[in-house]
Amino acid sequence: MQYINALSLTNISTNWINNSDQPKILHVFDEVCNLINEKREILSIVNADIGNGPFSLVIKEPVSFTKHLDVHSKISIEDKQIKVGDLAISFGYAQAWNPMPRWEEIRKNKDEIINHLSLLQIDHENETILQFANSLSSAIINADIPTIKNISSKLAGLGIGLTPAGDDFLMGAMYAAWMIHPEKIAKQISEEIANVATPLTTSLSGAWLKSAAKGEAGELWHDFFEALIEDENIYLPLSKIISVGETSGSDALMGFLDVAQAKGASRLTD
Repeated sequence: MQYINALSLTNISTNWINNSDQPKILHVFDEVCNLINEKREILSIVNADIGNGPFSLVIKEPVSFTKHLDVHSKISIEDKQIKVGDLAISFGYAQAWNPMPRWEEIRKNKDEIINHLSLLQIDHENETILQFANSLSSAIINADIPTIKNISSKLAGLGIGLTPAGDDFLMGAMYAAWMIHPEKIAKQISEEIANVATPLTTSLSGAWLKSAAKGEAGELWHDFFEALIEDENIYLPLSKIISVGETSGSDALMGFLDVAQAKGASRLTD
């Protein structure tokens, strides 16, 4: 048995651990192991290089999960410890991480942020998503719920992989909704998207969409938002988001920027 200490976790991660009776391994990668419980909720155990996420448990000592685990490895949860195969992860001293960005500050500075974002150029490489982009952006800006639901149903699950490109685009658009709208409206928009999209996609992608519906984001997005709030150089955090997955980060960023830049353009015609 290899004993490992956890660095951080979220309240969602703690609740998952406390309320899971029959957890199983969903995916095993070199730096990430995704677990799923009987309620179809996800816990991602990740190396520190991956960083914090809304439903992550970040471990201190780097581990190559594929050398220790497979989808049939047993899981047991004891007091302040979760055992996955031959790994025993102690989380009793892990720090709590808050997955909620500073949306109030972001909204307070949204005009300056949108002006900043309007200068960015992004390549729309996914033509399938592009055909829905303008309609979705307009619907989110106008809080047009029926149109949002209709387009979300077409984007959900669109593409390949554990987080299809259409879902990533929706997630980025949801973050933009949290930036441009008051909390109540942003929550309504993003919850409608998640409610439509989650049943149409993978368990992992659905978990990300549900988190985005609550305004929660991963650490790389936090760094990006903080750079926008503080009017700092955004290109390093931007490049880190783009590097996530094969296209996941760039697809999510495209969704965020499409809505933000459409909002900026709409102000010029108001």
